[in-house]
Formats: sequence, C-alpha cells, structure tokens
Amino acid sequence: MDIGGDSFSVKVIQKEVVHAEEAWNEHWLPFTNFDLLLPPLEVGSIFFYKKPAHAASFFTIVNTLKASLSRALALYPPLAGEIAWNGAAGENQIHCNNRGVYFIEAVADVVLKELNLYNPDECIEGKLMPKKLLHGVLAIQVTKLKCDGIVIGVMFDHRIADGYSANMFISSWADITRSKTPSMIPSFERSYLKPRSPTVYSQLIDNVFAPFSPPSSNPDINYLGKEEGDEYLHVNRVYYIEGEQLKGLQLLVNENGARRSKLVAFTSFLWKQVALSMENSGKQNEACNVIVAVDGRRRLSEKEKMMMSHFGNVLSMPFGSKKPQELKEMSLSNVATTVQEFLQPATTKEHFLDIIDWVEEQKPRPLISKAVVNVRMSFTVSAGQKFEIMDKIDFGWGKVTFGSCHVPESRKDCFVMTMGSPTNDEDWVVYMHMPLMHMSFIEAHASHVFKPLNTDYIPI
Repeated sequence: MDIGGDSFSVKVIQKEVVHAEEAWNEHWLPFTNFDLLLPPLEVGSIFFYKKPAHAASFFTIVNTLKASLSRALALYPPLAGEIAWNGAAGENQIHCNNRGVYFIEAVADVVLKELNLYNPDECIEGKLMPKKLLHGVLAIQVTKLKCDGIVIGVMFDHRIADGYSANMFISSWADITRSKTPSMIPSFERSYLKPRSPTVYSQLIDNVFAPFSPPSSNPDINYLGKEEGDEYLHVNRVYYIEGEQLKGLQLLVNENGARRSKLVAFTSFLWKQVALSMENSGKQNEACNVIVAVDGRRRLSEKEKMMMSHFGNVLSMPFGSKKPQELKEMSLSNVATTVQEFLQPATTKEHFLDIIDWVEEQKPRPLISKAVVNVRMSFTVSAGQKFEIMDKIDFGWGKVTFGSCHVPESRKDCFVMTMGSPTNDEDWVVYMHMPLMHMSFIEAHASHVFKPLNTDYIPI
C-alpha cells in the first residue's frame, strides 16, 4: 500500500500485531482519578535516526525491534490491552488481555535531510506515524528512509499515559533492544492514588475542572463542542527558539523585579500573540484561554519514589481566561503575573490530593478541563524539558538525531509542547497544533522569536 503526498510517498511493507511474551495473566486495571480527567485523545512521539553504523538489514532491525517490543510489553501490560467495559466493576477499565500492539513496517522514498520538519502535516502525518489507533491503545510504525535512516513513530491513547509515562515505556523498549535492564520498572499500583476518607478539597478545583456534557449529535460539532470552519482548520508546525530570545522574554516579564521562569515568559508571550490574532480576525469579544499542564509526580512528595515510576496520568490543567482586548492592553510583565497567579496554586501537594478527592465525588460523570467548556479558543502549553530523554532512546544504532511529539490532525484542541534543542541547551524546539489563522499571524508578527525549524538548527 502506498501512502501518497506532494513531497514523497511511503510504502507499507507489512502490518501485524505484536503480543507480550511469556505466560499471560489476564486482568483488569482500573483507571486512577487522574486518568478520568482525560477525554479520548491520541498523542504521539516520533524519533529520527541517521543510517545505523552497523551493517544489519532493515529486515533484521525490524525483527529485533518486534522481539524487544514483545519483552517490553510484558513489563507494561496495559499497552498490550484495550479500554473496555468491565461489567463486574460497572465502569470502563483497562483490560490487560494481551490483545497486542499494531505494528507497521514501511519504506519511504526520501532522505532524512529532505524532510520538512517544520511542517509535520507534510512529512509526518499519515506517512511516518500510524494514521489512527485502530487496535488497542498503542500503535507503532517503523520506516526506513532512502538514506537508510530509521524513523520510529509511536501513537498512544492519552487516557492510558501522559508524556512522562510514554517516554518511560519507549526508553524501556530501547534499553531492552540493547539487551540492557530498563532504568525504571513501571508501577501500576493504585493504592497510593486513592481518595482520602472522608474526601475533602478546596473549591479552587471547581475553577480547574468541570463535569463534561457531550455535545449534540450535530456532526459539525466536535467532542469539545466547538463548531468547525476553515478559519479554525488546525495545522501542525515546529519552531526553533534561540536562547537569546527566551532570555529577552524573561527580561520583559521580570521588569517589575519578579523572577519568572522561561516557561512562564514564553506562555505569556504566546498568550498575548494568540489574543492579538483573535482581535485581528474580529474575535475580540471571545474568551482566550491558556492552560499550563502541571505534572504532579514530584508534588506528591512522600510517595515520590513510587510516583516517579507510576505509569498513567498525573496532570493538573490550571488556566487563565482573558478577552483579547484585555491582553492587548496589558504589559508582558502583567500577563506573566496573571499566568503565575493561576499556576502557583496548582504546584502544591495539596492541590493534587484535592483533585483525587474531587474526581471521586464526581463519578461516574465524565470530566474535562474547564478551560475548554464552551470556549472556542483555548490552548495548552506543556513543558517537555522536564522529562527530556532523547539521549536514552538508543535502540542500538546511535543517538536520536531529532525527536518530537506529534498530534494527529483530527484533534480539535490546541496544544503546544516546548522541548529542549538537541544541539544547544539554551535553545528550545516548540511543537504547535493550532488553527492556521493563529499560526499565520504569529509567523507574520513574531518571526524574531518563532523561527521555522530547518537544518540550520538541526543538522541532519
């Protein structure tokens, strides 16, 4: 089967299902209360490698990857299973039934240096990543390029794992491929994420999450309740931000003597740019919301050792909401103060314990980030530097040349991931999934900060 496109085509050689090795103990694994905050979204990771130094054939490489994947799945039973209704429990759970992982082998008639990494819709979507999860909760595609470089694309169901957990699995898979013991053994223990008795939580939680009412059956409205149109056509882009620009943003947000992080400075700048884009397109009366994803693993301090190996979701989604006109008139320093104000309460242990208790009281109602309820423009910023593990994703043929997250074009939420540069510790690579009209505005008005990713920044 050929997967066509304007720039190059990909030929699928084989599709199969890889199962976990060893005797299998079929069981059900309940979702944690953090997992229940995630709607059915897909998210991916993709890794690009130069031609392996050794002389192994692509056939040998793929067979080695499938064999090590089978061993890795024995450590990660949920990834070989599926989400299904457990009648005995009366709820959806993860059925660890070794249904297996969808595995695609392919070849592409393009060399690594010709890939347009700035535009994943051209070079990754539907070509180097599995198109959609048609089987289970995990899908993998391994593609050989014309230069003999290797690309590994991994797609997850977000209800199963956050970015930290996904990278933990991929790192373990790479270790096993190299006949190494995984650096971290995953934990699926649920006891340390159970609610307190009696449950107790701050009313601030009601400002972060809300019960989710599915939209009408109108096919023009997606699961977030947003009407779709050409102006809201989502695209994926990857930018490079030089360290000097990040330092410059920090100076602007720190002008009142405050000390703000690079992430707060970047989030503030992007929030204002999106607001200006909305005003420019006549949307000045609509809310503009920004969410900052906060990982709770280190916050749950006395259980830190367990939490660092926990496989699943441990995220909070605090957000700020302003009209475009408000953000336009605010200095960047004042915007950063607003970001810090909504972010700070979500960085404590108590906040994450409150989430567990709040979700417990809402069951079985579906839940969602309050920032996306009846709001057309809401975007999430996630910091990928905290679990950057590119140096560990070595399958035995060398270090990753470039790695990134990937959001399928079918997702209608807006997502931004900041990642460390593989060539300079001070620089960032930023992945963005947003409506084209906002991306075009940012490129026209903030090109000094957002520079399209190319081989000047990532030598491939």
